[in-house]
Amino acid sequence: MRTKIKEIFTSIQGEGPYIGYKQVFVRFCGCNLNCAYCDTEFSQEDSTEYSATELAEIINKNTDCHSVSLTGGEPLLHIKFLKELLPLIEIPVYLETNATLHENLREIINFVDFIAADIKLPSCTGIKDLWEAHNTFFNISKEKNVFAKIVFDSNITEEEIELAGRLGQKYNIELVLQPKMDESNPLVNKEFMEKTLDLFLSQYKNVRLIPQVHKFLNVR
Repeated sequence: MRTKIKEIFTSIQGEGPYIGYKQVFVRFCGCNLNCAYCDTEFSQEDSTEYSATELAEIINKNTDCHSVSLTGGEPLLHIKFLKELLPLIEIPVYLETNATLHENLREIINFVDFIAADIKLPSCTGIKDLWEAHNTFFNISKEKNVFAKIVFDSNITEEEIELAGRLGQKYNIELVLQPKMDESNPLVNKEFMEKTLDLFLSQYKNVRLIPQVHKFLNVR
């Protein structure tokens, strides 16, 4: 089996609690969602096709990396390919996902070491009714090293904060608040970020606010 990969590159992780670790990034094409804030190019145009063996050989050369970040797009759309690829990878696997394809996760979770999962807020993404999908996803992933990333802007609601906080508390996962950014600038001010963090902390303590550090550093 072969699949199309948008790009492969090494850089530092710029989001979440693993900021600063060197990773080899493998960007898969395609996504099952269309978030309003998405700034990632993952179309099949100018992509390269690989077999699982070919891609694993490239990944395994990066022995100085903390892990391989499988990102996208949405990597879990490529579940048949992942089932061939993951047993061949010799460094830790860091899965970046929108936390909606829980059945696909179930098929490969034993080969994943870290899960960076989104909680998609309707106010920021423009997408509704993903709470139950996220709930099922975190129920499957809870035994792994998992955290949830929450992109937010000035439209975030108290109801969204409450629902996201409940998910964090239910599955004992760290919530990482990430202000929506334009280039290297957050689109909310310091006071709003502090207020949002305090509202989360009022109901659940394992919450951090971390912007996209790679944008500040001007790296990929």
